[in-house]
Amino acid sequence: MGLLILGLRWTFGTGKNQRIPDPNDPERDGLLAEVARLPTEAAAQVLRSRLIAAGIRATIGREGRTYRLMVFEDDVGQAKLVLRD
Repeated sequence: MGLLILGLRWTFGTGKNQRIPDPNDPERDGLLAEVARLPTEAAAQVLRSRLIAAGIRATIGREGRTYRLMVFEDDVGQAKLVLRD
């Protein structure tokens, strides 16, 4: 039984090195991070399509009159490289 528990924990455990974002932090968007802020939805859609073509999952959020292009935190570096080109 003990070996089964250890095997399941090793397989499905979260690990100590994973950062879990604070859901109550008003400055954060959960697991997403902003990579660009754009004035129009059309511009946001164009950049989102570039990220998707590069294999990066992205979403668009609206804040006031601007549109925010957001990706998962692990993809921020790659997304910025794709958007810079």
